[in-house]
Amino acid sequence: MTVPEDRCRLVLIVPDIADIEEQAKAVADALRGGDVASVIIPQYGLDDSTFQKHAEKLVPMVQAAGAAALIAGDSRVAGRAKADGLHITGNLAEFTEAVEKFVPKLIVGGGSATDRHNALEIGELRPDYIFFGKLDGDIKPEAHPKNVALGEWWASMIEIPCIVMGGTDPKSALEVALSGAEFVALRTAVFADPSAAPSIIAEVNALLDEKAPRFED
Repeated sequence: MTVPEDRCRLVLIVPDIADIEEQAKAVADALRGGDVASVIIPQYGLDDSTFQKHAEKLVPMVQAAGAAALIAGDSRVAGRAKADGLHITGNLAEFTEAVEKFVPKLIVGGGSATDRHNALEIGELRPDYIFFGKLDGDIKPEAHPKNVALGEWWASMIEIPCIVMGGTDPKSALEVALSGAEFVALRTAVFADPSAAPSIIAEVNALLDEKAPRFED
């Protein structure tokens, strides 16, 4: 798989499927579709021990496909599952603690930056990336305009990469890419029909190859 270094890349958010085998198959199929930079694994409503099992099933699969596996929230689960990193959705104090404890051993990023002030506070911690939007924030076909605007502002002036949450339409990936953001996160756009996931990943990559702006060195 060729890795496009000079344009916006795809981040997948694992879908909320309680059956571990079904969830793993959906993710494995999607990863066969083409380039994915990283996969974020949220806990959803699972208890800790069940989430641990899901993580231990998903993490090696994601890594074998050449993507980084990021656990949302629980650092113990991330450690036991040998994940590549931790996605923080909590407040600034939680974020600060995670950066101090786990960087550079793990990738640490995320955030719930709803405005420029929040974003700059998170940026001062020097995380590996900042995330604009919510992991389950894909409720409309297009990406949320506020998140796209924050991504555009951030990418134009800050070196730390940003991920912007896309919408339920796979084409929303291009809308995010045009903002200059380094990464676009998709969930429902890919997994609404798990059997279509590989072809959607392939289509999104083709669209970004053709129309996404190229980053300058």
